[in-house]
Amino acid sequence: MKMHTIRIIGTALLLVGFLPGMSASVEPAVPLTTLSTNGLEQRLVSIDAELATLASYSLLSGVGSVGYRTEAHNKSTHPEWIQIELGKEETIDQVILVPAIWRDTKSGFRADGFPLEFRIIVGTVQDTKGTVVASFGEQDNLLPRISPVVASFPATQASWVRVEASVLSPRAWDGLYIFQLSEIFVFGDEENVALQKPVKSSSPERDKGGARDKQFLTDGFVPYLMDAAQGDQSLAFLSKIGIGDQPAMTIDLGTSQPLNRIHLHSLDLSDTVPQSTPADFGTPRRLVIEGANRPDFSDTVRLTEYHMDSIYDAGPIIMRRFPETSCRYIRLTAIEPFINVLGETSGSQIGFAEIEIFSQGRNVALAKPVQANFAVIEAERSFSALTDDSNLYGRILPVRDWLGELARRHDLETERPLVVAELGQRYARQKTNLKRMGWLATLLAGGIIFIILIDRIIRMRHVSRVRERLAADLHDELGASIHTIGLLSDLAEDARGTPQELATLHRRIRSETERSGAAVRHCTDMLQADGLYSDLLADMHRASNRIMAKLEHDISIEGQEFLNQLKPRTRADLFLFYKECLVNISRHSEATKFTTRLTADRRGIHLRISDNGRGLAQSGKAGVPSSIERRARLLGAKVTVDSPATSGTCIDLKLRTRHWGFRK
Repeated sequence: MKMHTIRIIGTALLLVGFLPGMSASVEPAVPLTTLSTNGLEQRLVSIDAELATLASYSLLSGVGSVGYRTEAHNKSTHPEWIQIELGKEETIDQVILVPAIWRDTKSGFRADGFPLEFRIIVGTVQDTKGTVVASFGEQDNLLPRISPVVASFPATQASWVRVEASVLSPRAWDGLYIFQLSEIFVFGDEENVALQKPVKSSSPERDKGGARDKQFLTDGFVPYLMDAAQGDQSLAFLSKIGIGDQPAMTIDLGTSQPLNRIHLHSLDLSDTVPQSTPADFGTPRRLVIEGANRPDFSDTVRLTEYHMDSIYDAGPIIMRRFPETSCRYIRLTAIEPFINVLGETSGSQIGFAEIEIFSQGRNVALAKPVQANFAVIEAERSFSALTDDSNLYGRILPVRDWLGELARRHDLETERPLVVAELGQRYARQKTNLKRMGWLATLLAGGIIFIILIDRIIRMRHVSRVRERLAADLHDELGASIHTIGLLSDLAEDARGTPQELATLHRRIRSETERSGAAVRHCTDMLQADGLYSDLLADMHRASNRIMAKLEHDISIEGQEFLNQLKPRTRADLFLFYKECLVNISRHSEATKFTTRLTADRRGIHLRISDNGRGLAQSGKAGVPSSIERRARLLGAKVTVDSPATSGTCIDLKLRTRHWGFRK
């Protein structure tokens, strides 16, 4: 058989919808980080809902057996084992280990001496090596805990069960390493086949007759009280004091049934601190359980006995198994009853919270009538409390289910703070992200407002530049045209005596008028006029001839191929700048000749216009006329003027183009 760990087995059984000893709603563990926040919230709700249905931890108080512990060692890796001899081959499918519990002064109750690494091996008389059916390691995080550890596995035949511990944990009071348990249950279906079976161990017996005798591992006593989440409370049955030397109670099961087990639930002890009654209160020192099919017990069969040789033989549930016997009537006779000596009156007394009698794993004594050879004096302590399936906490559960619920509660209570912590981190991240989103939204809003303002400023600047360009275009283009028309008109006046020259001047006036009209129509964008400024060199020559008709002029241009690479807008602005310079020279310089030098290369354009006129009052940038400075600004160039000592004016324009090429 393959080795199975409890988690693998549990998951496999969950796939078919059933896990012995545990709730059928158990979900396989998944990493919390893989769950969404909504999934974590639902998981937390699911945990809380399931916890409300599970039995709670109610720890036993008073005096009782602790369980068994091995020898103490200085090293945790000292191996130890405990083996239970079942006596015959039994079909088993679950082993439950109940830890011994220590009251820690700082952290409260916790398991003491529970192994960190161990495995469970089962075998038969013929199979002395056995098969590992479950194994646990430190990675399983079993500690800290006070709940049982449940190991479920596929049904198998076994006549012995061994728990081998390979890594021990330290006991609380001195730090030495031991292997210690309170109880070992071995279940085959609903039967604890390990009950009262002999126990072997790797360590020699050192506490015989004390609270840690190894036989206490199979006495059925656990350090918990049965505290189920369902059912109504019921006060335990307790007789009056002085009920005779051998008080007896009889239960009529109604029909003869095959019986093999009886559970006697002890009285619910006082819940005061300190408690007012001992742990064995109301429990007989010797109790004989008999069965019969006749009401007079003429066919009596002794089923089992209970002996209390010490206080360690008392516990929450006294469990006894016996050979299967068919009976209808069950009689419990206290051969040595409990003697109450606590009050002023002393005498025999008997009491139990519940009596369960099992047939094929089912309590057949439920709600059955009980009679006794003594009277009941308190209505709330009636015989019906013995078979009402309830104790002081609620419904009485099958032992296997009860221990499984305690183990499941541990798993959920261990998982719950992890879920809460993960949710807390998620909520903190969400809060941080929400703050960040708030700041981001604020920044975005501010950015949008800033962009709107910048866009408005850009648009206003664009409108201003459009207005400025429109004014400059109208001034430069129309001003030059009108000035040319004026000059031509003066020439026409002088040429009245020569009809042929006069006709030529009239045609030129007409041409300038049409050109002025075209300029007005396209003044919003001079580039829309087809044919305007497409040939910069020819346009400059024509402008010189029209505007400076009476002046001697000299034009030289270098780098024609680079001029052709200029953007149309740049060529238009450069030409209009040149025209405005000519108009200013013609109007104000009183020059008789001028010179134009235009040089273009990869780095930029240099335009120099000089005349022999009367010059300007100022030089440098301060002496640049406003109309010329405005056109240079639109062109993106630098312009200066200079008046040499000899005479005249020199206008110098420098336009720097991009390093990687001219603007297209």
